[in-house]
Amino acid sequence: MHRVADRRRQQLRIAARFARASAAGEQRVNAPTQPPTPAPSPESRRSARSARQAIERVATRAGFSVHWEDAHRRKRRVPSETLAALLAALGLPCATREEAAESLAALDAEHQHGALPPLVTAECDRAIALPAAAIEAGTRYRIELESGEVIDGRLSAPRAQSALLAPIAEPGYHQLVLNDRHITLAVAPSRCHTVSDACLAAGVEGGEAPALWGIGAQLYGLRRAGDGGIGDYSALAAFAAESARRGAHALAISPAHAMFSADPGKFSPYSPSSRLFLNVAHIDPAAVLGDEALRETLDALGAGAAWAALESEPLVDWPRAVTLRLKVLRALFDRFRAHDCNQRSPLAAQFDAFCAQGGRALEDHARFEALDARQRAEHGQTHWRRWPAELTDPRRAEVDAFAREHRQEIDFHLFMQWLAAAGLSEAQRAARDAGMAIGLVADLAVGCDGAGSHAWSYRDDMLEGVSVGAPPDLFNQAGQAWGLTTFSPRAMRNQGFTAFIDMLRATFAHAGGLRIDHVLGLRRLWLVPEGASPADGAYLSYPIDDLLRLIALESWRHRAIVIGEDLGTVPAGLRDRLAEHGLLGMRVLWFERNEEDGGFRAPEQWGASSVAMTTTHDLPTVAGWWEGHDIEWRSRIGQTAARPDGKDPVAVAQAERATDREALWHALQQAGIAARDVGAPPLEEPPVDEALAFVASTPTPLALYPLEDLLGLAEQPNLPGSIDEHPNWRRRVGAPVDALFADAAFADRLLAIARVRASAAGGPAAPEPPRAS
Repeated sequence: MHRVADRRRQQLRIAARFARASAAGEQRVNAPTQPPTPAPSPESRRSARSARQAIERVATRAGFSVHWEDAHRRKRRVPSETLAALLAALGLPCATREEAAESLAALDAEHQHGALPPLVTAECDRAIALPAAAIEAGTRYRIELESGEVIDGRLSAPRAQSALLAPIAEPGYHQLVLNDRHITLAVAPSRCHTVSDACLAAGVEGGEAPALWGIGAQLYGLRRAGDGGIGDYSALAAFAAESARRGAHALAISPAHAMFSADPGKFSPYSPSSRLFLNVAHIDPAAVLGDEALRETLDALGAGAAWAALESEPLVDWPRAVTLRLKVLRALFDRFRAHDCNQRSPLAAQFDAFCAQGGRALEDHARFEALDARQRAEHGQTHWRRWPAELTDPRRAEVDAFAREHRQEIDFHLFMQWLAAAGLSEAQRAARDAGMAIGLVADLAVGCDGAGSHAWSYRDDMLEGVSVGAPPDLFNQAGQAWGLTTFSPRAMRNQGFTAFIDMLRATFAHAGGLRIDHVLGLRRLWLVPEGASPADGAYLSYPIDDLLRLIALESWRHRAIVIGEDLGTVPAGLRDRLAEHGLLGMRVLWFERNEEDGGFRAPEQWGASSVAMTTTHDLPTVAGWWEGHDIEWRSRIGQTAARPDGKDPVAVAQAERATDREALWHALQQAGIAARDVGAPPLEEPPVDEALAFVASTPTPLALYPLEDLLGLAEQPNLPGSIDEHPNWRRRVGAPVDALFADAAFADRLLAIARVRASAAGGPAAPEPPRAS
């Protein structure tokens, strides 16, 4: 296995060098100082064409799009060097014609007629076609349902089609026994759990045609007394309960995925170490172990002043705050081991049950955290692929030996995951107990850091040597490479989608909803070879039918809604397919424009299969947009490109924004929200309340309002394309949760939204909510 991995890494390096050499060659050819290159001979042209065709055959068979259409609707062809590097990442080397032939044969073998995959997806009450034409009609089969019922039958094959199983009405993961083979049948409902379903289950009025609303918050930015400088799960629970008391039915939060405990400088929630476990930086140390234990620990460490100082900062100081929190948690863990574990207290029993339920995956994550810290401290290694070879495979005996030798360290990371899970679970319980029909909406990042726990633990399921990103478009002309990896679609099929299902279950575990970042990735992802320009990538197709069915099945099992972030260049027909399966899209105020005149669409034109929003974490707030604050930021950090006409790009952008402001104000007037005989307000008086009401009056089943807009803030959480130039993922709310909801202006804004949403649903006006004391 290690020789195979070494060979793959060598192939990736060769492909990358080949791509760089090719690019350098093109530059030399185009340079005026170089002598003209001799024309290639007919034989060399034929050879090159034959090699390109071989690579393209393998690429097409593997799911890559050899041709694609750019933002200007021009047809583009992916260079064969790019395809070769990407195929190597899928374990399909094509450096020579012989390798290309072997890779093509491997793909054919995986899809041969007689082969059945370990998992087949289907929908309830619909005949199930088995992807194996060699199975004869009349063959007997046996299906063992999750409920315990057994179905016996014979395969049918009408009109020479694939062999069919009779429809199954019961959703679930059932076992098909066919001759001597066992195949999992993942039978899903036709659609996800919806907002209407959530309303009916919670007894909320208007369940048939809901018009709920909720808040979107950056978890790290919430404040409460004693939080030590980072928003935690206790602040989240309090925020959820207070929101629910004012009529909110959902609270969408930034990703809570596990980060790198040994590297607190990595804090972007969309670049996690693992999407299976939780960010321990959000633990409230007192939530499970008590306030007294925390006070005594801070006193013993002499850390009380530092804890309070971090709490007062306007921005999260991730390195300092996380380092101190881990120090406190480690001391509390020692106390827990000495008192609870030795005395076998109820808390110790809960911890043991948590570890047993987490199983191998949880143990692997804890082992990675301990190994990662040791390798960084002793050898400066920041990527597990540069660890000693015997430690790069979690199933090796050397990893087991490390775990035995460092059991206490590994148990510390299990302990932190236990506290994190308890905190997030409590926040969801608080939301539902306070009346939310949905509760927390978890955010699932599009990928994970290839140097992290997820890629180490599921190494055979992940792509290696590539980055997920986006091709050049009108807003990012160089394209984007996000430095993330994700699942290999080839491995998904071959291994029965186990890694994908594990991820879904982990994200649904403590939430009533799921937001899928870059949901376009269910159909295709733009992949860029490691070290290449973001523009030098290609689209790789994913098994969208299987993925949508698995999402729907897990959505129903967890009784949670699903939202897909469908912004950007959306493939034709994708939004309709998502809507058919009950996934809500996202409609953002800034993008809801008429094609004819560029004006803003009226609320009634937004449609009913999406979530309505004023903005997202990557876009300007209402106040920031109105004031042109985002334009100033882009100019400040060098994101404003020079114009060919020589005009000042900032002045042009501000002039365009002035036109857009007039268009938005006109739309607010046409909707009856702003007075018709009043001109647009000045820059310093952004129409925040009017924009909130505009979005509230849409017929969407759910409207989500970023907390920044509810507070009328100009700053946005993240400025794409920036790293240190803008304080991404660091801004904190100015007031603690209790003070925030006690503020009359904030409470009145929530009340106004609740009343407009109630009117949009055709129901009675929302009652006056309780005021926080």
